[in-house]
Amino acid sequence: MNREQGLQLIEKVKIVAIVRGVEERHIEGLADALVSGGVPVMEVTLNTPGALGMIERLQARFGERMYIGAGTVVDVDDARQALDAGASYLVTPNTDEQVIRYAAERGVPIFPGAMTPTEVVKAWKAGATAVKIFPGASLGIGYFKELMGPLNHIPMMAVGGVNEDNIAEFMKIGCYGVGIGGSLVNLKEIAAGNFGWVRDKAARLVERSRS
Repeated sequence: MNREQGLQLIEKVKIVAIVRGVEERHIEGLADALVSGGVPVMEVTLNTPGALGMIERLQARFGERMYIGAGTVVDVDDARQALDAGASYLVTPNTDEQVIRYAAERGVPIFPGAMTPTEVVKAWKAGATAVKIFPGASLGIGYFKELMGPLNHIPMMAVGGVNEDNIAEFMKIGCYGVGIGGSLVNLKEIAAGNFGWVRDKAARLVERSRS
């Protein structure tokens, strides 16, 4: 899937599944469940054991149907390894202008993490595709509304604390998208092979996001 197709997918679905701590043997079953549930965008965090190999496998099998990126990219070396493995986009937990520029120069979408207005503007000016407001669970939706007041020209993603009960509210205030980890990519259910649980959860999140 090319850059334009992938970004169109994010703008349409607005949900990115954050895959952290999933065992390699479960990654393809998880991907199947997410696609079946209507969430074809996933980010494999680099602090997941075997992450680079998972990205390669996912691109080989699901690359035409899913937009697959790398998360928890903390430096340029991480970024380089992720792109070599086939990541289509990058997500960082922090604002590192060097990493942002590295991705932007290569035409790779990047969603850097930021918390303060200063970090948000720095990330955007460095070349961010959209800025990930993190940690969203601690900041709350009120913080997003306040940020979006003076900075409404900068697309922002909410990561942390987004669930079935509040996803519609994040959509209504104008979030570019949301990143959802453990409440969707539930390690206990996945370890038990209960991929139907993930599929159904994804479907409910998609439905609620459009309500």
